[in-house]
Amino acid sequence: MTETKPVTIYTDGACSGNPGPGGWGAVLIHGDREREIKGGEPDTTNNRMELMAAIEALRALKRHCRVELFTDSTYVRDGITRWLPGWKRNGWKTAAKKPVKNKDLWEALEREMARHEVSWHWVKGHSGHPENDRADRLAREGIAELG
Repeated sequence: MTETKPVTIYTDGACSGNPGPGGWGAVLIHGDREREIKGGEPDTTNNRMELMAAIEALRALKRHCRVELFTDSTYVRDGITRWLPGWKRNGWKTAAKKPVKNKDLWEALEREMARHEVSWHWVKGHSGHPENDRADRLAREGIAELG
């Protein structure tokens, strides 16, 4: 069995106002191949765009992959790696017994993750990391393209 290189993904979300127009972007890298994807929504939040970046990046992979996913959002990383099991166990309520925000996107992210082997990593945003900066630029372009 041959071990294949993982797909490395960098994601970011942005919002002009919170809520307001938002965008998401992702850089997907596999060996010497790279792909950039982006999108936006006219009325959303930063957290929703951070989630959309990860969802759409995983959705863009056409077959099962090992993935190293980098995000500058502790909300996304902690939500998917730490909080999700408790939310589900508690009927989609937080520890404070309030409804989990963005449940639709957490469920979509969980579905996309089930298709892959995903390792989650946090990278400091706006710190000069080239691929994270590219994802940020794509997210801002996603907003700009809304018109």
